[in-house]
Amino acid sequence: MNVIPFQDLCCPLDGLPLTGDGHSWRCGAGHCYDIARQGYTHLLPVQKKRSRDPGDSKAMVAARRRFLNGGHYRPIATAVSDALLASPAEAAALCCLDAGCGEGYYLRELAARAGDRSLALAGLDISKWAVQAAAKQDRQTRWLVGSNANLPVTTASLDRVLCLFGFPVYDEFARVLKAGGELLLVDAGPNHLRELREIVYPSLKPRGEKPWSAPTGFRSLVGDTVAYSLELTEAQAIADLLAMTPHLYRASAEGRARAAALNTLTVTVEVQLRRLQRLAEGE
Repeated sequence: MNVIPFQDLCCPLDGLPLTGDGHSWRCGAGHCYDIARQGYTHLLPVQKKRSRDPGDSKAMVAARRRFLNGGHYRPIATAVSDALLASPAEAAALCCLDAGCGEGYYLRELAARAGDRSLALAGLDISKWAVQAAAKQDRQTRWLVGSNANLPVTTASLDRVLCLFGFPVYDEFARVLKAGGELLLVDAGPNHLRELREIVYPSLKPRGEKPWSAPTGFRSLVGDTVAYSLELTEAQAIADLLAMTPHLYRASAEGRARAAALNTLTVTVEVQLRRLQRLAEGE
């Protein structure tokens, strides 16, 4: 594993490049952003927040950390890492941003599978609790509090962007990717966590395949589907799975109570991996 510091940051206020200055980052206009003692940098200006404490709560982050560190989604992490590392190794480090990194699980798995390949990694999330949790577990990656709508990353500096179960902003992803760079999207498939959804909701609406095409500035590459059966044998793992999904808030109190009464649960995991390549100007 060879993870080097990610340096291609820009000021979220004026877009100027940021330069490391001891325990801070500074732009040419004088804006300064301190590196927290936990090892992350807050690059989400207060005027661009939509709420006082945006993103996942501390409790949701803790649930996700326990669940993912239990290895329950490792087949997804393996497929994601293999897709990101599929291209031939280059002399320079592969620069990768996880846009919506949560507590950093997928970047840690990527680094563990990279072998001798050099990586420059950055993880960004709008939740400060998520980024704090990520920074506590990994001091090599650059961890950032920020928004996908205004990525604090310089233009055309990235080889890969990863967006798992998140909120893609294609214009921003196209801006920060190099020509030929790749965007990897991971979204829930029609049967993802179906058994859990059947428990917490009175009925399920059909979730058929929706037509999908590559957004402007990208071409579609060959994707993949990861599907397997997951057996959970502890009430805590079931509670954590529910807590890290939107179903916790969408379900009724009765539905949540039914889930809370479970000690075992077998669920279907089904996710779709889409690979998109950034087009060069004029393509």
